[in-house]
Amino acid sequence: MTKTLLLLPGDGIGPEVTAVARRVAGRLIAQGLALQVEDALFGGAAIDAEGAPISDETIARAKAADAVLMGAVGGPAWVDQPFDNRPEAGLLKLRAAMNVYANLRPARCFAALADASSLKRIFVEGLDIMFVRELTGGVYFGEPRGIETLENGERRGVNTHVYTSSEIRRVARAAFELARTRKNEVVSAEKGNVMEAGLLWREEVQALRDAEYPDIKLSHMLADNMAMQLVKNPRQFDLILTDNLFGDILSDQAAMLTGSLGMLPSAAIGDAGKPGLYEPIHGSAPDIAGRGVANPSAAILSFAMALRYSLGRADLADRVEAAVSAALDAGARTPDLGGTMSTAAMGDAVLAKLG
Repeated sequence: MTKTLLLLPGDGIGPEVTAVARRVAGRLIAQGLALQVEDALFGGAAIDAEGAPISDETIARAKAADAVLMGAVGGPAWVDQPFDNRPEAGLLKLRAAMNVYANLRPARCFAALADASSLKRIFVEGLDIMFVRELTGGVYFGEPRGIETLENGERRGVNTHVYTSSEIRRVARAAFELARTRKNEVVSAEKGNVMEAGLLWREEVQALRDAEYPDIKLSHMLADNMAMQLVKNPRQFDLILTDNLFGDILSDQAAMLTGSLGMLPSAAIGDAGKPGLYEPIHGSAPDIAGRGVANPSAAILSFAMALRYSLGRADLADRVEAAVSAALDAGARTPDLGGTMSTAAMGDAVLAKLG
């Protein structure tokens, strides 16, 4: 049965890198993959054309697809939009509508890029960390929120960091299930020493492990200590479970250990049988947009994750990931990796290895 991939190119370099991912998908379709690729506007591009960062129709199409692959959103053209109508608000709305509460962010250092890392090779060679970040709760979604003017004329910004036990347990369950396919180890990060929501996180994760996953080795670490440990000895980690805010920060930190944000894909998944949302973790990079020099590897690898987690083709995901690795081994480099290849040429190099 033919499955559907909804492509949301977005803004900045998003259309450039997703165009390459589309070419990779096209190659696999030509070789027999039963996949239909569709498009929709998203982010600033949707604001310009439709008045909102994502339309109700696009949300409906995303929920009806088998997988959604997006590029990036945002840029200086939309900074004066009301907060709830900015491109980033559209992304939060899409995540909530799709109920994709578990964000998988692999931080893998390809062998050919070990010397491109901000750390010495001895610390990052062979690095393969999987972050499982809670994606639809916490401080990004908590209420009350907003900016208000007090009686004395001062302005106050309010964001609420809040979690329920069910929100914590469902993402922890996703982490434990994934850990069983890796090394059976999970490190959970929070700030339970100063935040009640963090203490609840620690207690609920531990309780779920004790009740349902006694085979998993679980340890807990304060998020600030983890930030230090990721620089000190990143290979001590295999799978890291954390909340929305700390997961956002820590996974971006780990991304630089791999050589470039341009190499890092991500998946956002929810309940079994529901579509997943896939995206490179880099931003829209307006400073290089339109120049044709963005690294498309993260977009290609995000498509590979869609093949693995939503489209039921782990075999093709392995092929795509191997093609990216082989292209790097052969010296393929965009400027972020110290090379001179264009976005399209990097895509050509990966396609040549894909066969």
